[in-house]
Amino acid sequence: MQQGSRCSVPGQAPPWCPGHCFWVIPSWLSTMSLVWEWRPAVMLAAIDCADEANQQVCADFGITGFPTLKFFRAFSKKAEDGIRITNPSATVEDLRHAIITNLEQSQDTWPPACPPLEPASTDEVRTFFQRNKDQYLALIFEKSNSFVGREVALDMLQYENVAVRRVLSSEEELVEKFGVSTFPSGYLLFRNGSFSRLPVHIEARSFYTYYLRMLSGVTRGSYKLNTTVSASNETNTSQPKRADRSKVYVADLESTLHYSLRVEAARTAVLSGDQLATFKCYVAMLVKYFPGRPCVQTYLQSLDGWLRNWTEPELPRSALKEAMKNNRDASHPAVLPTNVSWVGCRGSEPHFRGYPCGLWTVFHLLTVQAAQSGPDKELPLEVLSAMRCYVRHFFGCQECAQHFEAMAAESMDRVAGREEAVLWLWSHHNEVNARLAGGDTEDPKFPKLQWPPPDMCPQCHKEERGVHAWDEPAVLTFLKAHFSPANIYPDYAEADPIAMVREGMGARLGTEGPREEREKEEEEEEKETEGEMRAPGRPGSPEPRRPSIVRLNPKLREVSEDIVDLDSFSEQHFKSQALRAAAGRRRRLSKRDTIALPRDAGVGREHRRAPSVLVREEEEVKEGVRRSPWLRVLGLGFSRLDISLCVALYFLSSMCLLGMYTFFRLRTRARKGRPGFPVA
Repeated sequence: MQQGSRCSVPGQAPPWCPGHCFWVIPSWLSTMSLVWEWRPAVMLAAIDCADEANQQVCADFGITGFPTLKFFRAFSKKAEDGIRITNPSATVEDLRHAIITNLEQSQDTWPPACPPLEPASTDEVRTFFQRNKDQYLALIFEKSNSFVGREVALDMLQYENVAVRRVLSSEEELVEKFGVSTFPSGYLLFRNGSFSRLPVHIEARSFYTYYLRMLSGVTRGSYKLNTTVSASNETNTSQPKRADRSKVYVADLESTLHYSLRVEAARTAVLSGDQLATFKCYVAMLVKYFPGRPCVQTYLQSLDGWLRNWTEPELPRSALKEAMKNNRDASHPAVLPTNVSWVGCRGSEPHFRGYPCGLWTVFHLLTVQAAQSGPDKELPLEVLSAMRCYVRHFFGCQECAQHFEAMAAESMDRVAGREEAVLWLWSHHNEVNARLAGGDTEDPKFPKLQWPPPDMCPQCHKEERGVHAWDEPAVLTFLKAHFSPANIYPDYAEADPIAMVREGMGARLGTEGPREEREKEEEEEEKETEGEMRAPGRPGSPEPRRPSIVRLNPKLREVSEDIVDLDSFSEQHFKSQALRAAAGRRRRLSKRDTIALPRDAGVGREHRRAPSVLVREEEEVKEGVRRSPWLRVLGLGFSRLDISLCVALYFLSSMCLLGMYTFFRLRTRARKGRPGFPVA
C-alpha cells in the first residue's frame, strides 16, 4: 500500500476475475490515470489481493471481495481507519466524485498539499492577488451539486503560476460582476484586474484543464510524478505449456486447491459461524472425493483431522495458516504444491481463465466422483451444496458469487440424484458461458462455447425439429469419462515428494542397488520355491545374503558386511539348500507325471498333490536339520569361499610339514654315512 497525505486504497480485482469485476477494471485504470495528477493531495494505489504475497496486507485491511475501494484520511496510521466506498463498481465519474466527497468530509485532517475546494467568496476573489503570487486566477462558476470546479482545481495542483477557485451560482455579486448566464462557466482573472472568459468549445473539466495548462508562464512545479513501473510479477518465463483440452491436468487441480485453501479461505482474519462450517464441509468433501496424488490426499486428510479437532467457535487465520503448511516427513509426506501453474486452464494472457476455470474443473470432478462412488439417490446435493456455500462465503468476485447464488436458488433444490447433480452443474456452467460469451472476459483464443463441443463429443449433440438439443445420457457418459481419474495427467506438475524421498534414501544408502540385483537373481533361481515353499512364519522372505567374515581385497569384498547369528544363519543356510534340492525333486517328479498324463490331467494332478508334497518335504527338511546338529559345527556360518580358503590353507600347511619331514630325514641319513660318525 502507498500512503501519502491522502490515500485511496482499492482492493484490486485479480487478473483472472471474470464477469462484472473484470468490467470494472477499465474504469479503475481510467480513474487512476486521471487522479494521478491529484498527487500529493490524493494518492491512489492498487493492490492485487489475488497475489498470495499480498494476502496478509489485504487481510489486515479487511479486503474480503473484489473490487473494494477504501479511503484513508491524511495522517491515518491504522488499517481500521479506512472508509469503505460503498459503490466502487460505478462509472469513472462517480469514483472521482466519491473520492472528492470523502476528501471534503475530513476538514480536521486536511492534507497540506491539497488546494481549497470550498466555494470562494467575493472578498476572497477581490483580495486574491494581494495575498498570492500567482499570475492567473481561474474562476469556475457552477451549481452547488457540480464537481467541475473541484476536479479542475485538483487537476492543476501540480502546476505553478495559476490558481483555481470555484464560485457557486448563489454568489450573486460575482455572478453579476462577470455577467455569468450559464453554469458551468470559466473565467480567467489577471493581476492587472482584467478578466476574460475561457475560450473553450465545451464547458467541461477536460477543456478547462487543457486551456489553463497552455497559458504562458504556467509550468509544472517541482513535484515530479513517479512514473517508475514495477517489474512484472509474471514468474512463468518458461515455454508455453501445450495442453490437450480432452485431458484433465494435475497441475490445474492442485493449483486450484492451493489458491482456494491458502488464499481465498484464509483471506479473512477469523473464520467463524457459517464461514467456518463451510470451510470444514469443503475440506471434508475434498477428502472424500478428490482423486489427488498420495501426498495431496494425505495433506487433505491431515487438514480435515485438524479441523475436526478444532472445537473453538472462531478460527484465527494464523492458526489456519500454520495447519495448512506442508509436512515433508519422509515416511508420510503431506504436501500440497505451492506453485500456481496452469496447463489446461492457461489463458493466452495472465488475466484470462486460470483460477475460475480450475474451480469449475474441480467441482465437475467432485460431482462425477460422488456419482460413481455411491447410490444415485443418496445425498444428491452433497457436492453442489458445498460448492454453493464456498462460492457464497469465499469466492473473491462478489458479483459472480451473486449470479451463482441466483442460479442455485432457482433450481438447485430440485436435484434428486447424484447423476442429476452432474448434469445440473454442467448445464449451469454452459449458462454462465453463454452469458459471458463475447464480453471483455472472454479469451480470444479460448472462446466461451457450449461444452462439450461436437469434435469432443459428437454423440452429445442432436437436432430436434431443426433446433440444436443435447443428448443428456450421452453427455453424462462423456462427463464420467472425461472427469475420471484415468483421464487426469501429471504433465507439468510439481515432482511427487514421495518419489523424491525414495530416490534420496536410495542415494544415501548406496547399497540398495547391488543388493536388490542379487536378490532378484536369487529369486529367479528359486522362482518356484519362492512361490510355493516359504518357511513357516516368514512369508515372502528371500534367501538371506551369505555374509563373509574374511576380509578380502576391497575390490572383491562387498560394499557392506552383515553381522548375523551364526547358529540361526547356519540353520537357514542348510534349510535353504534342502528346500532347493526338494524343489528340484518336485520339478523332476512333476515333469515325469506331465509326460505320463495328458496336459489337463497333469496340471490337475500336480495341483492335487502339491499340498501333500509341500508338507512332506518341509517335514523332511526339518527332520534333516534336527538329525544333523554336527552340520552346525562344521558350517559355523562360513561361506563357500571361506571354506575353500580354509581347505587350501590346510593343504598348503600339510605339504609344508611333509616337505620339512623329508628334508630332516634325508639329512639324518647323510650324516650316518660320514666317516668318524659313531656307530651304535
